[in-house]
Amino acid sequence: MINVVLLEPEIPFNTGAIGRTCVATGSRLHLIEPMGFSIDEKQVKRAGLDYWPRLDVTKYDCYEDFLGKNPNAQVFYATTKGQNIYSDVLFPENAYIMFGKESAGIPERILAHHKEHCIRIPMMGEERSLNLSNSVAIVVYEALRQNGFKTMNTCGHLTKFDDYIE
Repeated sequence: MINVVLLEPEIPFNTGAIGRTCVATGSRLHLIEPMGFSIDEKQVKRAGLDYWPRLDVTKYDCYEDFLGKNPNAQVFYATTKGQNIYSDVLFPENAYIMFGKESAGIPERILAHHKEHCIRIPMMGEERSLNLSNSVAIVVYEALRQNGFKTMNTCGHLTKFDDYIE
């Protein structure tokens, strides 16, 4: 199971959309306080649609609380400051992938201690960053691809395929 970690998320819609991605991919969501909204806000649930009740989510008081409760977690830190391209690292099946708050990312005081596990999504020029929910989807699906999309549906099915063939 992939673990998505949001460090101090600020925008409820992003967190709702990320929750929906987590449900669709069988990933667990970890939310680290302080957050810029209440998890019960209508915007979070609107973005998460009817997926939200099925979300496996854990909240933490702070970064240190997260570390204390997940002592053996292999964490990858998604940041524009990373030297490793996300698709070049090997994600274990139980990887923890951390994303920082929308306005500032993951603090450099944290990144400095984990340089070898900092990953980035390539972008053109001097663009600041991608939308948080898009970034999560990109990296989570790469981690799942590397692990063979275990337990996921990998083939679609048309129920009346023959009706469309001439």
